[in-house]
Amino acid sequence: MTGAKKQPLLVLIGPTAVGKTALSLNLAKAWNAEIISGDSMQVYRGMDIGTAKIKEDEREGVPHHLIDIREPEEAYSAADFQAEAERAIAEIASQGKLPFIVGGTGLYIESLCYRYQFAENGSDDAFRAEQEAFAAGHGAAALHQKLARIDPKAADRLHPNDIRRVIRALEVHHLTGQTFSEQQEGQKKESPYDLLIIGLTMDRAELYRRIERRIDLMLEEGLVAEVEELMKRGLPSHAVPMQALGYKEIVRYLNGECSYEAAVELLKRDTRRFAKRQLSWFRHMKDIRWIDMGENFHNNLQAIHGIIAGKFQDHLEYTSNQSF
Repeated sequence: MTGAKKQPLLVLIGPTAVGKTALSLNLAKAWNAEIISGDSMQVYRGMDIGTAKIKEDEREGVPHHLIDIREPEEAYSAADFQAEAERAIAEIASQGKLPFIVGGTGLYIESLCYRYQFAENGSDDAFRAEQEAFAAGHGAAALHQKLARIDPKAADRLHPNDIRRVIRALEVHHLTGQTFSEQQEGQKKESPYDLLIIGLTMDRAELYRRIERRIDLMLEEGLVAEVEELMKRGLPSHAVPMQALGYKEIVRYLNGECSYEAAVELLKRDTRRFAKRQLSWFRHMKDIRWIDMGENFHNNLQAIHGIIAGKFQDHLEYTSNQSF
């Protein structure tokens, strides 16, 4: 309907370990919001520690959506996320609450914010099997290099261990002759929502220190046992849990391919690289209001509440009596 008001949508993005979870709870309670996870791995049951999934008793009464909605054996795509997040947004809005996306998976969040049209390119099972066999025989890095040769932009955005999406990008080119990047760049970058994206950043050295502390804590909480449980399910090497950050490295240790110390160092290195890729993705997006989390937290919080108030000031239902 022409002239209809767009649905307000609050989005909080940033690299891993920057502080999204704690801040999201504060904002959700202050603005009568419900959180929709924008993390591609937190959809899977049994992948809790390695994905830094917020525990039920830590949610402070704030409803969370799109967490623990798939088994590790099941596929989950950006198109799946877009469809399910749109349903969650509509459901939350129907209750007079503010839909609030929180996460770090750039493709998922961007596809939702700007309602990407996912081309019906079809699939080629034989081609996929061929690429999976290539990855198994030559390694994820070699598969990633194949993508880098035909679509360097997509390769720069996709982690080499993300075999499923690397294969999908190769498959798009195989089926259409068009690169995955060309398809994404052709998308209309106008949001169907009254959109506010807040991006969190901090000094790179401090971010890396936080990443290392988080990984040490994950290991103390039982990450190795969590990976062992997934391995007992008999998942193939190309399955999501076996290739996910925080899992692939521990699998190598459990398979006797490297020492525990080497696996931990590899995990820390890979996570630092992942954070760098996340920031690279987000910096290609538009409409982001960046906040440096390395400075005074109280001042940052005041600034963020001010930004939200300025954007959604006409929507009184989103305010609360909480003192900021």
